[in-house]
Amino acid sequence: MAAFRFYHPLEVRYGDLDPQGHLNNAKYMTYMEQARISYLKHLGLWESGSFLDLGIILADARLVYRAAVHYGDPLRVGVRISRLGNKSMDMLYILENPQTAQEYASGSSVLVAYDYHRQQSILIPDLWRNAISTFEEIPPIST
Repeated sequence: MAAFRFYHPLEVRYGDLDPQGHLNNAKYMTYMEQARISYLKHLGLWESGSFLDLGIILADARLVYRAAVHYGDPLRVGVRISRLGNKSMDMLYILENPQTAQEYASGSSVLVAYDYHRQQSILIPDLWRNAISTFEEIPPIST
């Protein structure tokens, strides 16, 4: 797997823990979502702050747990786009300790370009395609 070019640092909050003292399973997905939005903002693809103007909808999400995360553990989420299609793109994630590189979890999602005003999928906008392919050094369309 190619290296991640973007990482989003996170703080494990006490309220994110389950009764066993681990990061609650659902929070892994929340952390991936937070990193996904930060990635899009980093590339200048979401400036308006409105979710109706974001232009993507989550079609699939997967997560593999590797190690427990505890309160106070250093944490960052690596995010990258691995494939650009016509209307969809694949995003990969890694949740890890930035100091030791211990992997806590990995995941993936399929994002579909979506026009919320017309309620339909759309082609990935050229602005997005160009910014992502340049940043990730991947072809603008891959299958």
